[in-house]
Formats: sequence, structure tokens, C-alpha cells
Amino acid sequence: MSILPPGGPKPGLQTHGHDRTPAPPVPSASAKGAARRRSNPRHRAREFVLQGLYQWLVGGQDVVAIQAQAAGVPGFDKADHDLYLSLLNQSLDQAASLQDVLSKHLDRPWAEISPIERSILLLAACEFSRFPETPYRVVLNEAIELAKDFGGTDGHKFVNGVLDKLAAELRPAEAAKV
Repeated sequence: MSILPPGGPKPGLQTHGHDRTPAPPVPSASAKGAARRRSNPRHRAREFVLQGLYQWLVGGQDVVAIQAQAAGVPGFDKADHDLYLSLLNQSLDQAASLQDVLSKHLDRPWAEISPIERSILLLAACEFSRFPETPYRVVLNEAIELAKDFGGTDGHKFVNGVLDKLAAELRPAEAAKV
């Protein structure tokens, strides 16, 4: 399935491989702590899940194609493979119900949110609801860092606001302690 406009890609549109789907997002080289975060296997897993969700939302790729693409990316071997598979599969399997839970906390329709922020929100909502062993603050901080690295200028503020409300709903005891 091609998502390119008639006449080929727009100037500046990067495509990935021969299938002509948009390339996964590339992080900006901003913060000093970015290198440290990228060396953390769990953070790397979340980056690859974010890229996979983006490919699913924008390019319509299925989980097999997403996993095959990720496996070929340098640095994938440094990611926590079990966390990657669990988060990716559960985020995709539960996407509709996660979107329903998130929609109560949005200030605009789901379709108006950028695919990067939607991907981050799905990932964090999945981790909040399906991975209780991961502390609330870790999920929130990881989502904010992903939004800073991959999202728009103020995307991290939007993600933070939505996830604060979601945490109060899904993890009230933890959120109340803060």
C-alpha cells in the first residue's frame, strides 16, 4: 500500500526500503543525557516500539514487517528484546481499547494528534495498564523523553499533560504519592 501522493514523494519525504513507506522517525541530537538513555536497553526497546507504532499508524505495516525492519537496524541488539516484543505486541493488540482510555483525556480528536505523539501515548498507556511492575514515574519520564527526542517542539508538554491524567485514572495510588 503506497501512501505517497500522485507524482512521487514530496520534497524532503524520506522513504524506507523498497516499500516506499515513510522512514521511522530519527531522534534529534539534543540533550546531553540522550546518549546515556540510548545505552539503556529498556529505553532502546521503547524507541524501537515507538518506531514500530509509527510504522503501523503511518505506513500500515503489520507486526511481522515491523519486527523484521527493527531487527535490521544497527543497535537493535542492544535493546531489551523481551520488553520490545511485549510492548509492541500488546500495544498493537490493545490499540483500540488504549485509544478509548486515552481519548477521555485529550483536548482534540485522536486524528488531529501527530502520529509520533499518538505512538508515544499508545506505548505509555500500554505500559501503564499492562506493566504494573514498571513504576508510574518511569513510564511518564520515558514518554516525555521520547517526545522530546522524536516529537514536535512542544509535544512533550502535551504528552505529559495527557499521561498525568491517565496515570491518575490507571494508577491512582502511585499518582497520589507524587
